[in-house]
Amino acid sequence: MIGYIGAAFVLGIAAIGSAIGIGAAGNAAIGAWKRCYMNNKPAPFILTVFAGAPLTQTIYGFLLMQQLRDKLVAGTIEPAAALILGIFSGIAMAASAIAQGKAGAAASDALGETGKGFSQYIMVVGLCETVALFAMVFSFLF
Repeated sequence: MIGYIGAAFVLGIAAIGSAIGIGAAGNAAIGAWKRCYMNNKPAPFILTVFAGAPLTQTIYGFLLMQQLRDKLVAGTIEPAAALILGIFSGIAMAASAIAQGKAGAAASDALGETGKGFSQYIMVVGLCETVALFAMVFSFLF
């Protein structure tokens, strides 16, 4: 049973990080839209990209959860290893989502203010995403 708890942890912890990251970026997007409306400027819909970016870490957590479950059923991973892998991979994904939310918040503020720089901002948001991708892929190899 302990291995299945690890599989559940990876999804749960990653989802918590996604929620925190989405909250940070979403709040900033709403604030940027408010400033646009107050200044009679068009509100850039593209800010939803920054607000929604941390959601993908939940998907990565789900994919790894399924992989761990399959390995437990097949007996190719020790339950204790699945628990440890689930916890630490989930933490890595959560940290990535939180950092991505903070970067998305700053990007929303900057883009809402200037209307410029989307390409540069999305690159930074993507760098934060890479941590979660690496955590997932490297965990698949275990």
